[in-house]
Parts: sequence; structure tokens; C-alpha cells
Amino acid sequence: MSCQEHPRLHLLQQNEASDWADITPRSGFVLYTNALWYHVKRLYKLPNADETKFHFNHLFYPFSQEIPDYKRLRLLTHYIRDRAQDNHLFLSFVNFSFWGDEGDVLGNLLAILLGLADQDPANRILTALEKSKVHLPGPVRAVCDPIAPDHFLWRTYMERHQQNFAYQYHNGGIWPFIGGFWVMTLAALGRDEQAAAALEKLARLNCVNNWEFNEWFHGQTGEPRGMAGQSWRAAMFLLARDAITQKIF
Repeated sequence: MSCQEHPRLHLLQQNEASDWADITPRSGFVLYTNALWYHVKRLYKLPNADETKFHFNHLFYPFSQEIPDYKRLRLLTHYIRDRAQDNHLFLSFVNFSFWGDEGDVLGNLLAILLGLADQDPANRILTALEKSKVHLPGPVRAVCDPIAPDHFLWRTYMERHQQNFAYQYHNGGIWPFIGGFWVMTLAALGRDEQAAAALEKLARLNCVNNWEFNEWFHGQTGEPRGMAGQSWRAAMFLLARDAITQKIF
């Protein structure tokens, strides 16, 4: 992975649609991937972890008052600040002249859980996600604002199998997998009552059709979609349950 790391920013770069959200147009520096990269660096004591965190915060949240020293990073953040609106979340990705502001819920939750967002940014992010009602009708939607076919980020491949239209699949569908991270984040920030309530709602999703553990649900109707019998959904539910009483990360 270090071969794909930028030599000055210490962040990974990737091609389009090549992370877990496999039919979404994220490319360049991707939030989800780099949150995991920072965690790997800390786990295995790889070099430049502090630099990764520093540049992560400047690049994916370019609205702070602090000006980075590296010229290329200054240009990237200045370009975004001039053209984007601050929605109080980390951007889902940043490329040379375009970026994602749809609100990647999993990427933002990982940034909190894995130590990339300190206390104030973490609370800012969680408040923004709550205002977007990503936890309704169940925990949680994959994005705050789905990408519509008339948006410049829309790609033809998102129509594949009629799967990634608004409030479906990775484009705003409800994923119990991400719901587990939602519970864990609430618990990690000391919101115990909210975490317990979210865990109960997550259980209600998983128990649909006699505990079918569906892959995802429609983001507006709550209709079960995707594959049934997803063992990683079951595992994530158990991890979320444990997070109520103990620290996971």
C-alpha cells in the first residue's frame, strides 16, 4: 500500500470505484481508504502516521482557518473552499479539481472511531449526520445526499442492474453494517442512551424476515434489498452490542 502513498501528503491514492463503495465515483484521495490506512499505520507502527493525520484533516476538511505549508495542498484546499459549501463533514474524496460532498457516512464514522477526528470535530460530524437524519428510518444510510442522475458526479455505471439510484445500494441505501459503526460511534462519544436505542433499531433491521440479515434496505421506504444471510452483518451487530459496554477501538 505504501507504493500508492503520496510522498508528501502520506495519503493513499486510488482509481475510481475501487473501494468498498464499488459503483460510486470516488477517486484520488478517498476518505474511507485513508481512514483505514491511518489505522493500519498505528497498528503496525508504520512511519509518518502523524503526517497522515495532519494532511487527512486539512485535505478532507479544507474549511479550517489553519493554512497548510505544502503548496499543492494549499492549492487543493483553496480551490475547494472557493467552490464548496461547508456541511461540517469530511469530504468523501478529493481529486485534482473535483470532490465528493455527498456525505460519506461510513468514512466519517471511521474517522471518529480511528482517532482522526479529535473531540470537537467528532461532535461536529455527529451533529451534522444527525441533522441529515441518516439514522432514519433505520441505522444508517450510506450517504447524506444521494447523487442524482443530473449531478456532475453521476456515472453511467451507477445504473448497472438499476442498483445505485437515489436511496439505493451505496447511494443512500440503509446498511446495517454501517449501522453497527453508528452504534459504536455513539458509544465512543459517551452517548450511551442513544447508542442503546440505535442498537435496538439495528436489531429490528436484522430480524426482518426471521433474522434474514439483509445486505441493505431502501433509504426511504425501509424495504429489504440485496442479498440475504449476510454473516458480516451478524458479526457487526455483535460488535456493536459489545461496544455498549467496552471500548473497541
